[in-house]
Amino acid sequence: MKKVGILGSGAVAKALAKGFLANNYEVMMGTSNADKLKDLAGVKIGSFEETSKFSDLLVLAVKGHAAVKVLANCDTAGKTIIDTNNPIDEKPPVNGVLSFYTDLNSSLGEQLQSAYPTANIVKAFNSVGSSQMVNPDYNGIKPSMFICGNNEASKNSVKEILTAFGWETEDMGSIEASRAIEPLCMLWCIPVLRTISGRMRSSF
Repeated sequence: MKKVGILGSGAVAKALAKGFLANNYEVMMGTSNADKLKDLAGVKIGSFEETSKFSDLLVLAVKGHAAVKVLANCDTAGKTIIDTNNPIDEKPPVNGVLSFYTDLNSSLGEQLQSAYPTANIVKAFNSVGSSQMVNPDYNGIKPSMFICGNNEASKNSVKEILTAFGWETEDMGSIEASRAIEPLCMLWCIPVLRTISGRMRSSF
């Protein structure tokens, strides 16, 4: 049984925790608010630091603004860290398009790799909603997950996880490819955000 540490307590963290549990991983979740995880059975709960020390592999599933800081006291040296985050700004979306605090020549994935150079950051799971992260249902068509990172062994570990979770993997190369992968979040959010915006306008 492999040990996975998930840093975060939101919808993405919970969805991936359930996926790992279903595939016979031992899961510990790191959070600053344990009450958010009281309805999740089968996982251990601890601080971010405790979870990082427990795990063979880490999943970072927090808000983009918090991602670099959350790893500050964690055991990251030589560890594979799946980065599920996007650099979403606090500004409201415009016509369904999210605002990022990075530009086309930078990415959150690169910021994380630069801040923790001995960690092996692999970007994955950032371009799909939490409900489709495990055993995605697209009318029998197996979807592709885009990943990137600098360490081949770490990417191979993530590929194994993606296969178990029902995905094909498209490896886009080094961590700089996060510049292209992260904006995919904007694309799949547009229909949802435009619908929500339209409903809000029609209610006035």
